[in-house]
Parts: sequence; structure tokens; C-alpha cells
Amino acid sequence: METIARHITIWNNCLQIIEQIIGPQKFDTWFKPIVPISMNESTLTVEVPSDFFREYIEGAFLDVIKMTLKRVIGTDARLVYMVRPVKSQQPMVYPAAHGTTPVNGTVSINTAHAGNPGPFVYPGLQRVNINPRLNPVYCFANLIEGECNRMGVTAGVSISDAPGKTPFNPLFIFGGPGLGKTHIAQAIGLKIKEQFPDKVVLYVTGNEFKTQYMDAVTVRNKLTDFLAYYMKIEVLIVDDIQDLLGQGSQAAFFNVFNHLHQSGKQLIFTSDRAPVDLQNFEERLLSRFKWGLSVELRKPDYATRLAMLKARCFREGVNINDKVLEFLASRVKSNFRELEGALISLIAHATLTHQEDSVELAENVTQSIVGETQNEVTIDKVQDAVCEYFNITRDVLKSPSRKRQIVQARQIAMFLSRNLISNCSLSTIGSQIGGKDHATVLHACATVSDLMSTDRVFKQYVSDIEKMLSPTV
Repeated sequence: METIARHITIWNNCLQIIEQIIGPQKFDTWFKPIVPISMNESTLTVEVPSDFFREYIEGAFLDVIKMTLKRVIGTDARLVYMVRPVKSQQPMVYPAAHGTTPVNGTVSINTAHAGNPGPFVYPGLQRVNINPRLNPVYCFANLIEGECNRMGVTAGVSISDAPGKTPFNPLFIFGGPGLGKTHIAQAIGLKIKEQFPDKVVLYVTGNEFKTQYMDAVTVRNKLTDFLAYYMKIEVLIVDDIQDLLGQGSQAAFFNVFNHLHQSGKQLIFTSDRAPVDLQNFEERLLSRFKWGLSVELRKPDYATRLAMLKARCFREGVNINDKVLEFLASRVKSNFRELEGALISLIAHATLTHQEDSVELAENVTQSIVGETQNEVTIDKVQDAVCEYFNITRDVLKSPSRKRQIVQARQIAMFLSRNLISNCSLSTIGSQIGGKDHATVLHACATVSDLMSTDRVFKQYVSDIEKMLSPTV
């Protein structure tokens, strides 16, 4: 009790001095969350919420901390940091639902020969532990849901409750980079392991499967053991399946797919393109990819981008001015990955240069690192791009013409205006594109979304125009 009282008393004395120097706002943000752990001679050990937290206070307040420790403890004073384990975090500090990496139980594999029977099986073993290879950070609690990914999240939750027993088998998630495909796929695996600990889950990339297959066929009679290994998986997650190229590896995967699907096991795939757009794939595999549910992830809208930024700040335990977050959300529109990168860059710049977070600093960060176009997209620019692409005039675009090409051009203009322009209401879009009401705009957006999922040529129209408006994306 005496030792505990000593380290707490010493730290409290330090806090009183630090608060007087840096002020109550910074003190509440950066020093209140710190917990004194122990005191050994002149060494005080404290616990901080995260590595970023430690790096920030060392960068921003190192001189203050040194001076205070010397004054309270003495010239030999030393401060040691312990990063708080995720599992010890309170939910409001770190909302991740999974503090530890999940593991699979022991699996029995009948190997035909001695030696290495598969990519994760050790020589001479018939009962092996298969690493699920899931990252606990990619849980549903850390996933921001919006219109851009709601279908994928909803399907993922349904699968998690009853893997292999829903119509969503396989689940095929596709979309551009940084939109959350891996996050959703791994979140499903994590949730399944949480609810069904005995199920054998495996996350693997398409390129890894191909490499493992090639390793198996280079050793005599090992292909059978390789297939036997994969056929023990109950939830197979294959990320970037577009990289699963090669006739031999696709034939092996075809056998794995058939066995798992017929056995009621769950299959989850991600890709940077829709099944219909995959190149150099066997037709029999493509047809099986379409058996279940295909879900496209789209670029996040403004509200979803802002929610993601706030959630990441919340998770890291940092406070960023709302105006700054709103600026980042309006500037970085491509995907979650670039948005998150811009936020981390902003925090790093503020930390290293001891600057307050500001819109000016955020603007400098996005200009030099994110590479977002500085020309904001407007309804006028959308109309100009659409008219240029379809070789029509603005007057024709806004006219009441019911010609198919004109109607589709008008609908694409409404769709892109809604998706590329922040804080722009449906009524505003409709009034500037032919004097339409918000219901017409909503119908146009739904029509374009439906056509993009079924008509490759139409989807290319939209993609080409979007690139005209956002050349850096």
C-alpha cells in the first residue's frame, strides 16, 4: 500500500505543475488519461492509451515533463511508458470489440505422405493448428457504415449469425481500393470466431493461394495434401481474388470451392472488380462467383467520411477541431484509406512541428500528401463534363427531351452531383439540372446505380465522366 500511495502521490504532484504550465484544455486531453503504475527508486512508470499518445506527449511536452520530474523526484528522475493493452481499454476510448487475435482449434488432416502436406502444416503432423490470420482491428465495431457499404455490412452481419446457412454464399465484395473490402471480410471472420469459436476460419489472399499451390505441385504427390488442408476450412475468406491467375491454381480452387460450398461452408471473396469484369478466369469459376450475393462498395459520401474521421480520432484518443475534420471530409473524397492517411498526416505534422490543428494545416497536408484536386466539383462542372462526353449542349441536357441518350445523360449528371459534391441537397441538384424535384433526382440516382450493376457499357460511361471530374482519383 505504501508503494502504491507513493507513485500516485508523486504523479499527482507532477500533474499539478504540468496543468499550471500547459493550461486546462491540453491537460485534460493529454495528461488526464495517463495512469501511474509503479515507482522504483527514481523511475516512475505510467500507462498511456496508445503508441500515438506516447509519441505525441513526448514530442509536444517533453521539456515540461523533464522539468517537472526533476523538480518533484530529483535529478535522476526517469519516466517509463506502458502502452495500455487493447483488451484493457474502456469501450468509449477504443471501440474495438476484439482485444486479442482469434485462434482456431486443432484440426485433423489425413496426409497421404510424410513431409510437409500443406502451406501451414508441419512435417510429420496430422493434427495442426491453422492460423485464421485475422486482424482484430478489422472488427464491425471499428467499421463506419454508410450508404456506400450498407449492403455489404448488412450481408456480413447476417452471415456472421449463420455462416454457410444464408443465401449469401459465396459473398462477393468488390470495389475500388480503400473502400473497406478487406475490413468487411475480416469483420465477418472475427464475428464468426466470436460467436462460433470452434469453426475453422482462414483469411488468405488470391496471390497467396496461387503461391501455395505452386509450392505444392513442385513436390511430388503434395497436391492432394494441399487440397485436403483447404477442405478442412469452414469459413474461407479470399482477398483480392482477381490475383488468383493460372490454370492450375484455378483448377485447384475450383475443387476447393465445390467441396466447401456443397458441405455448407461459408465462402467470402473480395475483388477490385465485379465477377463479370474479371479477366483470364475460367468460366466455371466465374459462374460460381455469381451464385450468392455480389455487393459493390462505392465511394463514401460526406457524412460517412466525417463519421470515419471522428471515429478514428475517438479510437486514437485525440481531439481534433470539428472544423478541421469537416474540411478533411470535404477535401478527401476518393476512399477511406486516403482519408485516414490525411488524418494521420495531419496529426503527425501537428505533433512534429508543435502546431495547433487548423484548417490551414489540413489544407497544406492534403495538398502535399493526398493529392486531391484543388478544383472543387460543382454542379456546373458536372454538367459540362457530361455534355462534353455525350457531345450535347447544356440546353439539350436540361430540356424535357425523352430521348434515351439525353435522359441517361441527365440521370448521370444527377447521380455524379449527388456523389461528388458535399452538402448538396437533392432539391438543389434537381433545380439546376432541368428544374426537377428531389424525388426525380432520387429516382435518377437509383436508376443509374441499377444500370451500373447490370450494364458494363453504361458503367464505363459513368466511370469515364467521373475521371474527367477527378483526374487524380
